Amino acid sequence: MKVIICGAGQVGWQIARHLSGERNDVTVVDNNPDLVRRATDSLDVQGISGFASYPDILDRAGARDADMIIAATYSDEVNMVTCQVAHSVFSIPRKIARLRSQSYLTAIYSDLYRRDHMPIDVVISPEKEVAEAALQRLAAPAAFDTEIFFDGKAQLLGLTIEAECPVVNTPLRQLTDLFSTLRSVVVGVRREGTLFAPESGDQLFVGDSCYVIVHADDIRRTMEIFGKSLRKQERVVLVGGGNVGLAVAENLETRAERVRVKMIEKNRKCAERAAEALERTIVLHGDGLDASLLAEANIERADAVLCVTDDDKTNMLAAVRAKAAGCPMAIALINDPTLVPLMEPLGIDAYINPRATTVSSILRHIRHGRVRQVYSIGDAEAEVIEAEVLSTSPIAGSRIREIDFPEGVLVGAVLKGDKVVKPTGALVIDEGDLIVIFALSKDVAEVERLLQVSIDFF
Repeated sequence: MKVIICGAGQVGWQIARHLSGERNDVTVVDNNPDLVRRATDSLDVQGISGFASYPDILDRAGARDADMIIAATYSDEVNMVTCQVAHSVFSIPRKIARLRSQSYLTAIYSDLYRRDHMPIDVVISPEKEVAEAALQRLAAPAAFDTEIFFDGKAQLLGLTIEAECPVVNTPLRQLTDLFSTLRSVVVGVRREGTLFAPESGDQLFVGDSCYVIVHADDIRRTMEIFGKSLRKQERVVLVGGGNVGLAVAENLETRAERVRVKMIEKNRKCAERAAEALERTIVLHGDGLDASLLAEANIERADAVLCVTDDDKTNMLAAVRAKAAGCPMAIALINDPTLVPLMEPLGIDAYINPRATTVSSILRHIRHGRVRQVYSIGDAEAEVIEAEVLSTSPIAGSRIREIDFPEGVLVGAVLKGDKVVKPTGALVIDEGDLIVIFALSKDVAEVERLLQVSIDFF
């Protein structure tokens, strides 16, 4: 497949990394020659320096015979014009655009923006994706990472192994023996900075971060086995009242169970806009790093603080200050992946990576229709893929133990009909089953071959 990626920033680079690694013909376009050089030096891609919306630049990038264009520059307007030029001038069949402005998002599929006038096949909203990720973190406060699969029937949980964990130093095969009815599988472990797919004889040690696929009905029990508790989030403080904070607050206001929300926003215009849009949320104008303002928000009585300003350092420091004031759960929005290792030493419980959520969303839309969900873990180190097993798949009709998966691949859950089944070596994978697979990045191409999903991306 021939793909043009417009924008060589963090998101564009990661998408190019994924697609070029799967042997697609990828060209990256950016008006910053340094970013283009970084992409061409580190990835198997071609690079064009120039404005992505210019027809001559797209022509040089190979738009005349491209199968797909992904417009992920920092400008909404450039992304929209790029898709329009790709459609009108080059007839590129598949067009994906990343849009941030709520005004565009509200209107994009109204009468004003019918497909004939604004031909964008898929719109990706980073703020919407991040807000949904933030709500998932709040729903599982003891997990540092979460994602939903099988339409909510199963969930990925990222759990840190602490000294009080009952199963520390226990081989994973013994977990199956001890908790035979527990429908959860440890699919990934990060130890001393290295992520790997564990074998049955591997143990979990204090300080490990593990990724577990869990049946929705077994989440509470799984948390208890890993030494975690599920706390109700009845009082939440939001630091940041921009698009993400506002979306989170609006969602919390619509819930049947009452959640008391207080928002702190430094920009007066944003604070006024939030106050007008929200009904039950108390909006405070001021700096989220101000200890007296945090005290006014009753941070010591809050169940969680969610720091979602557009500045990583502000989010981190606000989270640390909230923890110091007595808030038991702090979640921070972090754009820079190099800051993530500081989360644990600083006592920040969980983080949201906007790049990972946006990359996951784009991957979900560019892969074959039988791939229902893709979630990118860490710095694109691994993927958790939900896909339907086709009749042409080499794994259809085989027992899991008979399938020649690479070492970096583990099956986390299988959906047969409407029933989530824990994968065992004797379980037969049938045509039509839905399967959730953890795969290190280097093994994703082989997983797609086994699932027979790389034949057609759209």
